Amino acid sequence: MSVFSWPVRIYWEDTDAGGVVYHSNYLRFMERARTEWLRAQGIDQVALRDATSLGFVVRDMHLDFLRPARLDDELLVSVVVKERRSASMLFDQEIVRGGTVLVRATVRAACVNLDTMRPAQIPADLFPNAFPIS
Repeated sequence: MSVFSWPVRIYWEDTDAGGVVYHSNYLRFMERARTEWLRAQGIDQVALRDATSLGFVVRDMHLDFLRPARLDDELLVSVVVKERRSASMLFDQEIVRGGTVLVRATVRAACVNLDTMRPAQIPADLFPNAFPIS
């Protein structure tokens, strides 16, 4: 599977008083990268919601914090589709600074009906031929 990367710069608002990125901000960076990955696939999440009431929510996440990011760092946040099921996708994500992996994550995003918050099948035409269902 191909790797999608999204750049992130660290600002004061991302850090604690010591200039180290606060741990929950890594989740924001990964969420933004997955959102931009969807955009790169031609998926408009607002249009998807309006037309089908479907959206993606994080079902499960495993994180491994290896090294800290600091004020003014330039990072790359990667997204790789590891697995696609009928109602969910499993992503491998990394946050890297200059070739050094800072955070690794495995994220399962479930497709749900946003009105009922119940699982729903990912529409077959959403990712045509790109990611076969396992």
